[in-house]
Amino acid sequence: MKTINMTTPLVEMDGDEMTRVLWGLIKEKLILPYVDLKTEYYDLGLLNRNATKDQITVDAANATKRLGVAVKCATITPNRQRMEEYPELTEMWKSPNGTIRAILDGTAFRAPIVLPCIKPVVKNWEAPITIARHAYGDMYKAVDMATGEPGAATLTFRGESGAEKTLTVQTVDGPAVWQGQHNKDSSIRAFARSCFQYALSQKQDLWFSTKDTIAKVYDGAFKQIFEEEYEAGYKAEFEKQGLTYFYTLIDDAVARVIRSKGGFIWALKNYDGDVMSDMIAAAFGSLAMMTSVLVSPDGTMEFEASHGTVTRHYYRYLKGEKTSTNPMATIFAWTGALKRRGELDGLADLVRFGQRLEAASLETLESGVMTKDLLPLVEPGFQARGVDSEEFLDAIAARLS
Repeated sequence: MKTINMTTPLVEMDGDEMTRVLWGLIKEKLILPYVDLKTEYYDLGLLNRNATKDQITVDAANATKRLGVAVKCATITPNRQRMEEYPELTEMWKSPNGTIRAILDGTAFRAPIVLPCIKPVVKNWEAPITIARHAYGDMYKAVDMATGEPGAATLTFRGESGAEKTLTVQTVDGPAVWQGQHNKDSSIRAFARSCFQYALSQKQDLWFSTKDTIAKVYDGAFKQIFEEEYEAGYKAEFEKQGLTYFYTLIDDAVARVIRSKGGFIWALKNYDGDVMSDMIAAAFGSLAMMTSVLVSPDGTMEFEASHGTVTRHYYRYLKGEKTSTNPMATIFAWTGALKRRGELDGLADLVRFGQRLEAASLETLESGVMTKDLLPLVEPGFQARGVDSEEFLDAIAARLS
């Protein structure tokens, strides 16, 4: 292939641990030989986020709003164990994904990469199920506390007008824990619009589920806003394309999903989407085979893998050991970003390159060459051999060339 020239850069957000190592290898072996890659580079590695007091994350998100396309490597969200592991840290920094989602006001759409040789655990699933996860609020922006004596907690809202509303949360007879969470109508509305637009672009039915019978006001607002947006802006186009918008309670939705054939988008609140996307990934095969794209209502997109930084493999790598870390979701993050950049800039060659790289990756797996995490998942009788990460990337590169 001749070198493909890019006209507009995309935002490149580097990350942590083993995925950072794979990030460099993917660029070196699969992209740079074919693309004159133009990126605005932001190092979102944990120590750089610490050094910049997390301003680098904000800068990367704002750059994404400006340029319209980003690709992100997996990053560490520090907990107490990580604070001990990285004594340089001055703070338990928040999830960079959460910060980026809030700034972009985006919805995360996660879908499994499927292979004929790996059948879903749910045998009646015939097509991928895409999880649309609301990317703002709920427990991810909640405050919580613990108390050690009997007493009562109240929830008070004080408006700019001076008006106040107060509710008694609960009266307890001893030690207790408390949590206060919120969401905004504007964010819920943006979530709904992103879901309807994405469903139309993918030509797939859209399911949405909450628990409005219990959280009558909180979840009820989600249900009502989705209905308003559908009726006002999307119903006619859904009916024209023969698509369905379907709402049901989340417990009923789970049962329906298990009995379904797949092939639809399932929209969920923040925590529900976080949990169910991992369930869908595992049921289809592996979290390492789960793509993720953050979509804003204005069409801005940030592509990433759904999995973490693969810490266990990273420490083996530091000892000089070869690891068999699956790079597929990270490869598809890059191809998604390159294709989107090509679409926006009218670069058909760049779009085709992204498609060819995806095809080469899938064909490599279908030929039986794969990382070792996939070996226990293949169908009986399928001939496969496990290779380390570099061997797998080299096999894709050979097929691509």
